[in-house]
Amino acid sequence: MTEITVSSSASWRDFYEMCKPRVVMLMILTSMVGMFLAVPGMVPIDVLILGNIGIALVAGSGAVVNHLIDRKIDILMKRTHNRPLPQGRVDTTQTILFAATIGAAGMLVLWFGVNPLCAWLTLASFIGYAFIYTGYLKHATPQNIVIGGLAGAMPPLLGWSAVTGTIESDALILVFIIFAWTPPHFWALAIHRKDEYAKSGVPMLPVTHGEHVTKIHIIVYTVLLVVSSIFPYLSGMSGLLYLGSAIALGIGFLAWSLILMFRPKPSTAMDTFRFSILYLALLFLALLIDHYLF
Repeated sequence: MTEITVSSSASWRDFYEMCKPRVVMLMILTSMVGMFLAVPGMVPIDVLILGNIGIALVAGSGAVVNHLIDRKIDILMKRTHNRPLPQGRVDTTQTILFAATIGAAGMLVLWFGVNPLCAWLTLASFIGYAFIYTGYLKHATPQNIVIGGLAGAMPPLLGWSAVTGTIESDALILVFIIFAWTPPHFWALAIHRKDEYAKSGVPMLPVTHGEHVTKIHIIVYTVLLVVSSIFPYLSGMSGLLYLGSAIALGIGFLAWSLILMFRPKPSTAMDTFRFSILYLALLFLALLIDHYLF
C-alpha cells in the first residue's frame, strides 16, 4: 500500500484530531472521579489541574502513536480514511515529533508536579495502549480488545494515585468496571464496521467468529459489567444513589445488548455503541454525586 504524499500544510486541527479529544475527555472524566473518590473532601487544586493535564497529554500522545501505527489500514476504512495521516495532511516525522513532545511534557508534569507513582502508571498505560495493543495485539488475536482494554481502563487509578500516591482496592474496582465495559463497547462498533475491518485485515471478533458469537460475547461481558458496577456499593465506596443509578444504567445496557442479539436493525450496533459511551459517563457521574451529596 503506497502512502499518500503530503500535499498541504498541517493545521492545528489535524494535530488536535490525532489526539482523539473525545476519547481523552472521557478518560479525564474517569480520572477526575478517581481523584475525588480518593479523598473525603476537595482534591488539592494543584493535583487536580496538573494531574489531569499530565494524564491528558500522555493519553493524547498514545492516541497520536495509534494514528501513526494504523495509518496504512486507516485509509481502507470509512470511519478513519479522512484522518490527517492517511490523507497526507501530516507526515510521519511531524507525527513522531508531536507525540514525543506532548508525551514527554505530560510525563514531566506528572513526575515533578504530581508524584512518581502516577507518572509510572501513566507511562505503563501509554505503552500498553500505543505499543502492546495497537502495535501487536490488535493484529494478533480477536481477543485484542479484551487483553488491551486494561490500558484504557487505567484512568481512575491514575487519578486516585495522583492524589494519594498509592494503589488501593477501591481504585482497582473502578479499573475493573472500565475493563468489563470496554469489550461490549468496542465490539458493538466492530459489528457495525465488520466489512471494513475484514478489508483492513484486522482480526476483530465479528470478522473471525461472526456476528452471532460476537453478540454472545457482548451479552456475557455486559452481565459482567453490571455485576462489577455493584462493587463500589458493596465495598462502601458509594451509597444508594449510586446503586440505583448503576442498576438502572445496567438494565439499559443489557437491554441494548439483547436487542442487538434478538431484534437488531441496521442501526442497532451503533446505537448500542453510543449508549455505552453515555452509560460510562453517567455511571461515573453518579459515583461523583453520591460521594459528595450522600
